[in-house]
Amino acid sequence: MNPIHLFCGHYGSGKTEVAIDDAIRLRRDYNRVIIVDLDIVNPYFRTVDAREKLTALGIEVLSSEFAGSNVDIPSLPPDILKVFCDPDAAVVFDVGGDDDGAIALGQYFPYFKEHPYAMYLVANVYRPLTGTADELMEMLTRIQAVSRLQFTGLINNANLAQLTTAQHVLHGQTVLRGVTEKTGLPVSYTCVDESIADTLPAEITGEIRPIHRHLKLQF
Repeated sequence: MNPIHLFCGHYGSGKTEVAIDDAIRLRRDYNRVIIVDLDIVNPYFRTVDAREKLTALGIEVLSSEFAGSNVDIPSLPPDILKVFCDPDAAVVFDVGGDDDGAIALGQYFPYFKEHPYAMYLVANVYRPLTGTADELMEMLTRIQAVSRLQFTGLINNANLAQLTTAQHVLHGQTVLRGVTEKTGLPVSYTCVDESIADTLPAEITGEIRPIHRHLKLQF
């Protein structure tokens, strides 16, 4: 079976950018890639906002029928079930990090039971409610309980936008080390803006993934 990758994270964690980057990377190796916008909570940064770019790369975007409109109604993509029966597609889920997002994900628990998946907690330790290992553990535990799915890895996405330095990334690594000690989950990736990727020291944990920003904040 082709892979299913799920990216969960709190508001402002940068999980949507990470999910988009992952879909683009998968497209290099797979003929069909589908990205599912399952973030029914956050109206500001949405996978659907990058639909034109993704479609041009041959990546299919599944999103709520209200995404990109002025109608703010939480709803799920109507044809989402097809990703579980398409053996030729690699699939990426962009999932909201609060209880509503976890509940939405949990609806598909019977399908995930039959399909191998990797689920990552995307953490930006410079955002509210995710600045410490204990806060991240609370969110991680809640998402697992509500969704009934288990995380397989952590992603260090510590950043302060254009002000980010290597030291900020290292601080994120230190905080995530506390989560690893409590859960055994590895830091699978360290995601950084492509402009500072070459400045990171050798002690960075996990695969370094330079991120090209595809989204802008919309008001």
